[in-house]
Amino acid sequence: MTAPLEITPRPKRKPRLQRKFALFVFLIVFAVIFGAGAWLYLYLQSNAHVPPFDGRKNVIVFQGQVQEEAFAIQEGQVLLPLPFVQKQIDPAIFWDEPTKSVIVTTKDKVLRMESDKLVAFLNKKPIDLHVPVQQIDGIPYVPYEPLSKLYAVQLKHIENSGVTVIEKAGYSIQQGKIESVDEQEPITQPVRKGPSGRDPIVADLNPNAPVDIIGEEGGWYRVQTADGIIGFMPKSIVTLSEIRKTDLPAQEPKQSAAVPWKPLGQKINLTWEHVTGRNPKLAEIPAMPGLNVVSPTWFELTDDKATLGNKADSSYVKWAHQRGYQVWGLVSNGFNPDFTKALLSDFHMREKFIVQVIHYATMYELDGINLDFENVYIEDKARLVQLVRELTPYLHEQNLTVSMDVTPISTSDRWSRFYDRKVLAQVVDYMAVMTYDEHWGTSPVAGSVASLPWVEESLQNILQEVPRNKLLLGVPFYTRLWKEVKQPDGSIKVTSKALYMSGAQKWIKERNLKPALDAKSGQYYVSYTDPADKATYKIWIEDQTSMAKRIELVRKYNLAGVASWRRGFETPDIWNTIQQGLQAR
Repeated sequence: MTAPLEITPRPKRKPRLQRKFALFVFLIVFAVIFGAGAWLYLYLQSNAHVPPFDGRKNVIVFQGQVQEEAFAIQEGQVLLPLPFVQKQIDPAIFWDEPTKSVIVTTKDKVLRMESDKLVAFLNKKPIDLHVPVQQIDGIPYVPYEPLSKLYAVQLKHIENSGVTVIEKAGYSIQQGKIESVDEQEPITQPVRKGPSGRDPIVADLNPNAPVDIIGEEGGWYRVQTADGIIGFMPKSIVTLSEIRKTDLPAQEPKQSAAVPWKPLGQKINLTWEHVTGRNPKLAEIPAMPGLNVVSPTWFELTDDKATLGNKADSSYVKWAHQRGYQVWGLVSNGFNPDFTKALLSDFHMREKFIVQVIHYATMYELDGINLDFENVYIEDKARLVQLVRELTPYLHEQNLTVSMDVTPISTSDRWSRFYDRKVLAQVVDYMAVMTYDEHWGTSPVAGSVASLPWVEESLQNILQEVPRNKLLLGVPFYTRLWKEVKQPDGSIKVTSKALYMSGAQKWIKERNLKPALDAKSGQYYVSYTDPADKATYKIWIEDQTSMAKRIELVRKYNLAGVASWRRGFETPDIWNTIQQGLQAR
């Protein structure tokens, strides 16, 4: 028998009125929730106004960044704290404590402003200041007005906000403008202290007001207003507009600084002329093909009162110029660290020294000055840089080339670390690295005066701080005769004496010795045991072979040239070797 068919009843549809009622209820609930959320959002929005910058006064804003230091105002003139200027505008601006002076140096200018004095000196010529340098709570403050003539910086002091905005020429920033929420009834928009509506308001801006966009955080822009106030605004109400670039007002064209001298189509080939008492007999100086600069050791610091000794000779200058040589008078500190400390101690001592250098350079019609400061206390490092900064603009004003001698980089405080080579190289025209005395006169171990691997490593190190187009490779025209004597206790006593190139050749010839190439030093070498005194003698030879290899390094690293110590130590063939090496392609 077949089971009866069961039919599931179809559910009844809700009446249309019921469905409409449910939709109405949903809409009511949604509106309530939305309204409550909007009310809650508006309720949580802060309407509190607080002073910008936490109430700080005299705020400096430098290229969108609030500075720690504050400016000062006197007689309507802005004065900037020296630490800010050193940090953001010129790290070389110098405070001379003994004279309470701010000293600014450029390529061709020296500006000195002494505290509380309305007369400053620009290249020794007096200029009037509206307000002087002042010390406030022990910090020097510098008037902006004279700085504006030396630096490509624009300053805008805004009285409404009490902010000073400073920007360097070329500074670029994205700008925006504030959108109008209600065009019928424009309302101001708040600039908030932080990137949230709950943060208090530091400023209110009208629609279309411009802002600099200096950052972004979440859905907010960090902005700077036209009054220099910095805060946050929602990205939704800021429209990007244009890129604003800081340009300086049109100024009179300035005369460009003189280009450092260099021989046309050649490299510099300098030799030092060692003058102890009298100058050399000019008739006895042989031809030196390829040479283009001589640097006689004429001027030396002689006491702790900045007195510069003078051994110069006008006839030598005339002789050199007749042969087409530039004359770069060497100025030395006498290798006396105490005399040097006294010289560097304050502006008046340095000024006395500088006046003497300029006077002698003019008197003897020199073409340049070569600075040779050695054996200086490490604590005088910054003051040595300052001396060179203050001296160089005056020499450039006289169209003189400025060069400086430095040792290879080492750990010795008084022979190497006191040189700030990187900064000095930015000031002078050329720098000669004295790549010799790898093994010095009193070295406890015999060795080369300047082995080729040591020279190349020294070059590579210094080239990290000095541009190659400013660097001269120092080369020795001498060697050392080493004597090793075995002592009763088994130790070896080492002594040495310096030999000219010709002196070394003579010593080797007298003993019928045959030099062999020393692979380690890259030089020819001899060793000889004297049967009379049982001592062993050694020479690492300086000759055409070693010199040719040194000049190869000048070409390899494309240096500015070569500087040799010293004329008179060489054999005549060396000049051809240097000339041919420098001209080789």
